[in-house]
Formats: sequence, C-alpha cells, structure tokens
Amino acid sequence: MVAGGFGVGKTTLVGSVSEIVPLRTEALVTNESEGVDDLEAVPSKSTTTVAMDFGRITLGEDLILYLFGTPGQKRFWFMWDDLCRGAIGAVVLVDTARLDEAFAPLDYFEAKGLPFIVAVNTFEGNRRYALDDVRAALAIPADVPMIEVDARDRESAKEALIRITEYSLTHLDRSAAVAR
Repeated sequence: MVAGGFGVGKTTLVGSVSEIVPLRTEALVTNESEGVDDLEAVPSKSTTTVAMDFGRITLGEDLILYLFGTPGQKRFWFMWDDLCRGAIGAVVLVDTARLDEAFAPLDYFEAKGLPFIVAVNTFEGNRRYALDDVRAALAIPADVPMIEVDARDRESAKEALIRITEYSLTHLDRSAAVAR
C-alpha cells in the first residue's frame, strides 16, 4: 500500500514506478469540497483520488508487487480497510510542510499491526529536515525505517518499495519464529 494524507504524492509515486499504465480514480477538485477538504496547503491541486490508484512492479523473478494507493481525503478513508486486506506492508508518505496530516495514517497502520515505513517526500521548495528530527516530531519508533523519497523519480520510488518489502519479510520471519 501507498498511503498518506491529501496531496502527499501517492498517485505520483504509484505512477512513477508502475510497469503498467496505472489505474487512477481521479476526480476534479470542485467547489463541493469547500469546507470538507482542506486545500489551503495544496492550492495547485486540481484532482484527487476518490477510490484508489493501482499499479504493478516486478522486483524479482518471483516477486511482483501490486500497488494500491489510498485516497488521502478523510472522507474516503473508509476504503482503507478493503484496500489493505492482504497487504504485506505500507509506505506512508509524509510532507514535512504538513506533518500534522501524517499522524492519522501512521496511527492506522500501527493499530492494524501492518508493517510500514515512513517515506518523507522531497517536494520542491520545501525545507529539508534531518530524518531524525522528522522521526522525533512524529514519534516514530526507532525500529520503523524512515527514508527520503522523490515520488516523481522511478528509482527513488522503487527504493521505497524494496525497503517496505524487506521490512515486511523481516516481520514475517519474526512472526513465524514466534509461532514455532
């Protein structure tokens, strides 16, 4: 899964890394969203995901990831449970200009017990912060991987997917060992 708040780059990340033409459920941002969606921080955003984004990437001969990008607007979060059914993990995208919007997605995956990494999207014009400072501001446990990502760049997005796959496999190995 690729998750996060409104306008953090989920659709961009799925599109930049997918080896197929991604399925996008984009709708125009209209006046109907006034008072419902906070568009102040992303005034140039003209579309929004209303269901999901879907893509696919082959990481190895026997490893294909199906990518599901979640809608970022709170009014569509009811779909997250269905989208994460069967997921091995999540990449939670974060915009340092709007850290407050990261708490709910992070809380969601912590409560689900689904492995996740935090990927700080490097937006042009945004101030860069040390990952340790972002970790502290978001109260991310030390064992949760944090990386910087440029959602527009295929290799950067691919690194995020490799990272969550490795982290998820580590969690599966630990769970299997505990179950024995």
